Amino acid sequence: MTKLIQTWQPIHTLTAHSAPVLAIAWSPDSKTIASSSIDTTIQLWDPETGNPTTASIAHEDFVNAVAFSPNGQIFASGSTDTTVKLWDPKTGADIQTLSGHFKPVEAVAFTPDGQILASGSWDKTIKLWNWQTGEAIATFTGHTKPILSIAISPDGQILASGSWDKTIKLWHLNTGELQTTLTEHSAPVECVAFSPMCDRESILATGSLDGTIKLWQSQTGQLIHSLTAHSDGVRGIAFSPDGQSFASASVDKTVKLWDLNGTNIATIDHSNYVFAVAFSPDGQMLATAGEDQTIRVFTQTHQS
Repeated sequence: MTKLIQTWQPIHTLTAHSAPVLAIAWSPDSKTIASSSIDTTIQLWDPETGNPTTASIAHEDFVNAVAFSPNGQIFASGSTDTTVKLWDPKTGADIQTLSGHFKPVEAVAFTPDGQILASGSWDKTIKLWNWQTGEAIATFTGHTKPILSIAISPDGQILASGSWDKTIKLWHLNTGELQTTLTEHSAPVECVAFSPMCDRESILATGSLDGTIKLWQSQTGQLIHSLTAHSDGVRGIAFSPDGQSFASASVDKTVKLWDLNGTNIATIDHSNYVFAVAFSPDGQMLATAGEDQTIRVFTQTHQS
């Protein structure tokens, strides 16, 4: 089989933030990018034109995470101000504020049916919210240090959390029961992501400040691959919509693209630390962001 090589061409550099960009998320229709920053703001962008679609919206402190609901009608943000906020992506209007964490919120994720929002915090807990009522309906405890990342499996059954305690925990979402703890990383786990189901069991990818990416069987927690091409900490991971490849963002100033065998199939160089990476849901674009205060948007061409 001929090795697939991916080439990503830059089409836009989005500039409005005045401090490093910590997180990015695409709307389900691939027509909007949300970005959040140390400058306390969230920007909404049209990836086709590279222009903002609303005025910037803000928390009272760093905005560490953003996520769109599956239907694209709202998006959520998590902040160092300890709150989770829900917003209207068309207008930027503040819909709801969820208060319950007492330390910075580092991660947010919706369940596939959009009914529940999960948040992970420096207070070492994960909370599940009925975001429509603002009620916290469950709290998962077990990590011994701040939670840095969360992800929910495509079937909505498992929540994965990565922590400063160097572990990944897999939780049964419905019961809150801890399924297993993965302990192969040697430094804080900054990012976790599940692959789309496609024709196989979902894979869990994790990235750490130890510079490695690890791929796991999501049901059993068995380690499949440990990837060591980055020369510094890994801050972001995202799977392509077809589940055939994934991207990693690192403070070594690169974004790397990988196939599921752990082969590095492309590298995108940046001028500074890269904190976030995300594929558009239609698979046509890739966005990256980080220390240089910008979001870069790329399109893909294939060679073989």
